[in-house]
Amino acid sequence: MKAPVKALSLKAPPLPARRAAPAIHFRGEIEKAEAAGFAREDMVLRLTLTDVSKLKRDTSLEVADISFSAGAMRFLGVRVEGGGVAESVLQHPDLDQPALER
Repeated sequence: MKAPVKALSLKAPPLPARRAAPAIHFRGEIEKAEAAGFAREDMVLRLTLTDVSKLKRDTSLEVADISFSAGAMRFLGVRVEGGGVAESVLQHPDLDQPALER
């Protein structure tokens, strides 16, 4: 007599946890880095193109929170560089390493 065959389970992989909007997430990260002694002028937000787009279209932001001048985008006084990264990070140039990762 044959042993019963188990049915294959075709469950979808679990969904990753939903991230906070980039504006919310990086506001907190910038505040943490500033509390750790980093100046906002020395920080760089290296964002994925998706996060740059979300940040630009975030209607909850105050006009003073985001600026575009001299060919650079800034969020809360921190320079934003879009693209070239797989994951958005807040960096401090002197460290040459991500200060705080998302």
